[in-house]
Amino acid sequence: MKKIKKILKSIGPGFVTGASDDDPSGIGTYSQTGAQFGFSQLWTAFFSFPFMLVIQEICGRIGLVTGKGLSKVIKEHYSKKVLYFAVILVLLANTFNIGADLGAMAASMKMLAGVNFIFWLFSITALTLILQVFIPYRIYSRILKYFGLSLLTYVIVAFIVNENWKHILHDTFIPTFSFKKEYLLNIVAILGTTISPYLFFWQASEEVEEEIECHKLSSMGCATPKINKKNIHDLRVDTFFGMFFSNMAMFFIIVATASTLGMHGIKDIQTADQAAEALRPLAGNFAYLLFTMGIVGIGLLAVPVLAGSASYALSEILGWKEGLYRPFKKAHGFYGIIIFATLIGLLINLTPIPPFKLLYYTAVFNGVCAPALMVIIMFVSNNKKIMGEYSNSSLSNIFGWAITVFMGFCAMALILATIFT
Repeated sequence: MKKIKKILKSIGPGFVTGASDDDPSGIGTYSQTGAQFGFSQLWTAFFSFPFMLVIQEICGRIGLVTGKGLSKVIKEHYSKKVLYFAVILVLLANTFNIGADLGAMAASMKMLAGVNFIFWLFSITALTLILQVFIPYRIYSRILKYFGLSLLTYVIVAFIVNENWKHILHDTFIPTFSFKKEYLLNIVAILGTTISPYLFFWQASEEVEEEIECHKLSSMGCATPKINKKNIHDLRVDTFFGMFFSNMAMFFIIVATASTLGMHGIKDIQTADQAAEALRPLAGNFAYLLFTMGIVGIGLLAVPVLAGSASYALSEILGWKEGLYRPFKKAHGFYGIIIFATLIGLLINLTPIPPFKLLYYTAVFNGVCAPALMVIIMFVSNNKKIMGEYSNSSLSNIFGWAITVFMGFCAMALILATIFT
């Protein structure tokens, strides 16, 4: 028990960032992948891990070294036009994402505990806002870590189901690729969900929050913190566990749904809770229960991350006081954005708009637009005037530029496939 507590104490923003990437809408996307393509896109979980790890480590390092959020660093040194475009994209995408996540969580609670959808929708929305606005950061950050452990349920689900591990290992380590529009669309959606702009902003800002919590800074952006190689090492270890945990969950969600839904011809999954419901007759009540509980648990982690990342990004552009370490009365604008984005997400569920369908195409849009922001992040992390001795290593540059180019290539291939089909 003491060892577990020690491990949980050592993990921080990197773990929370990685876990939040597998939010209910991401679970829906990965479930759709398994249902529609079987095991053939499993390679994306293995392939994306090192690239996701490097990009998130770079973003975390920018926050750690500068004592500022990503928006503020880019605003001070690089193109404001690209930054404004990226932040508007994050705000819109996150709002739809919040809506889809709240809806999936409410539908899941209805399946688990009864009572109508509207009751759970409003209750869960209220709970997430109370956690963000009124719980002190030092307590709140610990709560988020425990919610992240919900992803372990998907590992268990995959082992409950009878799997063809030879086939799984083949498709994991021997990639197949197609230039068909549907295949490319889903690859770009997976990359847009996995290596997503909102994660860049969140981790950079949360590293600064941790510095404030450890009394290295008095407030965000007030000074350049004193850091050492141990701080960088701890960041990398934390980020490694977070991204590994995220991609492990992604892998097992695809495995579980491919071997059940995909094998039984259920090709169209609209929401994460629909995937859970479809899983019940094929994998049994226990698998269904774990899958559904995972949706709720990880949703309680993801919604605050989505709302918070949008608020960090916009507050830094507008010059507002930001940070979860500040009480509500000292950061009205920052918390106002969180409340606004969350409430709009709630309202989306009361309209005929299908949030998951919007979200899927928003993930595609993220995958198309993210490379432009990643180019700026690579320039920032290589700028010795900003990063000093902690600028990118050769390995970080190789992996960082490689995924930027690959995502750009996939986006361009999708655009061309759409035009010519």
